[in-house]
Formats: sequence, C-alpha cells, structure tokens
Amino acid sequence: MLTAIIDYESGNLHSAEKAFQRMAREMDAGEVVVTSDADVVAKADRLVLPGDGAFPACAAELRGHKGIYDAMVEAVEQKGRPFLGICVGMQLMAATGHEYEETPGLGWVGGDVVKITPADPALKVPHMGWNDLVIDHAHPVFDGIQSGDHVYFVHSYHFRVANPAERLAHVDYAGDVTAVIGRDTMVGMQFHPEKSQATGLRMIGNFLTWKP
Repeated sequence: MLTAIIDYESGNLHSAEKAFQRMAREMDAGEVVVTSDADVVAKADRLVLPGDGAFPACAAELRGHKGIYDAMVEAVEQKGRPFLGICVGMQLMAATGHEYEETPGLGWVGGDVVKITPADPALKVPHMGWNDLVIDHAHPVFDGIQSGDHVYFVHSYHFRVANPAERLAHVDYAGDVTAVIGRDTMVGMQFHPEKSQATGLRMIGNFLTWKP
C-alpha cells in the first residue's frame, strides 16, 4: 500500500513525512512518500494534502500544479481513495475561502472558511497552541481517541461546515472552532497531527489503516 503526501510547495513537509512514515511502520501500513509527481499521486492508495499559509496562496499553488491537482481530484472523486487534508489542506476541501479575498475551494465538504472570532476579546488570533478535542460524531479516525485529548493548532481561519453531520469534532475557543471534518472517503484535520504527540500519531495511524 502506498500513501502519497502531496508536495505542491505549500510548506515544510519534513515533520509530516517522519510522523506518517513512523506510523506506517508501526501499523504495517505500507510505504509513505512525499511527492510532486502526478503519476505517483494517481497510483497512490491514500492521499494526504498538507498546507501552510493563506488559503488563496495554497489554492493557487495547488491548481498551478495541474498534473498533481488533476490526479488528486480523479483519485478522490472517481476512485474513492482515502484522503486526509491537514491545516490549510483541510480548509481547501471547502466550497469557498474568505481569507483576504473570496477563493473557490475543492467543494468536497459544504461550507466556508472564515476568520476565527472568539467571544472573549482577550483570546488572541491566531489560535495557537494546545486545545481539547470535543468529538461530535464517531469516526474510525477517532479509534482510541476521546473528547478531552489534546491536539496542536496554529491558524486564524476555520471551517464553518454547512452540514453539522460533516463536522466530526471541534474545540472551544470562546466559541466553537471546527477541528475535524469528514464525509465518505474524506477527512480533514485543522490541527497538525504530526505535532500533536501521542494523540496525533494515533490519528495518523488510524487514517493509514482506515478502510472506508
């Protein structure tokens, strides 16, 4: 089994690569590669889309790598390959992003990416650091995970999901902030699982062994 972490020049992928490779070894889940090769993306059994930075820039970079973009869309939409979006990679699953300018996303999960607006003005944006997951809906990616487990965030925008059934988990930051989304063979994590210690590694392992 091959898991492809898609490199579309959207940030440093070293820590994600190491975390996914470690869990693939521990779970006997095949090979993990970081790739900018459309042919590798096309043949991969699972896809991971990271993303750091602003929504419009990441969307432009992804679409600018046309071969990778087309291979990813075909793999997910037509072949039903398991897909994980991380941070801005998760946000790109939305219909529309509203960071700086209105930007179309992949449209895989209904909703919009909007600025975090805590009810408590003392709370700073970006939302940065550890927070407690609140699981809204059961999902295989949560195997061995429970509400209250900590994960690590760095972001100023979050996914306001149109269908509540597709918001799988959230955190409280003086208001609900979406943490995990999903439907069908797709899942997205706003936090960085590769930086979330035991909880994040468990969720990576769960994704690598998930059979939707």
